[in-house]
Amino acid sequence: MKAVISTGGKQYYVSEGSVIYVEKLGLEEGSKVEFKDVLMLDDKVGTPYLDNVVVKGEVVKNGKQKKVIVYKYNAKKKYRKKQGHRQPYTKVEIKEIKVK
Repeated sequence: MKAVISTGGKQYYVSEGSVIYVEKLGLEEGSKVEFKDVLMLDDKVGTPYLDNVVVKGEVVKNGKQKKVIVYKYNAKKKYRKKQGHRQPYTKVEIKEIKVK
């Protein structure tokens, strides 16, 4: 089975056994997570979400992505600002797609 889930303002195309990187969920490693916002299951499309469908997964890891450098300047004004950002993420392994 394949499904499209929504979490963190983004959509992910998943199947059983797939690994996805989502926005930080604030859960510890090894804990279970359920995604109830399922947009599509195989060929069935919800409006906006499907009822009675749950995607279950397990948190594998929490971490931060590579650093992105943000550099701002104004020409001819002696204004320079350099800043770095590392976006936190949660690595989730999809265990089961369940239809109630």
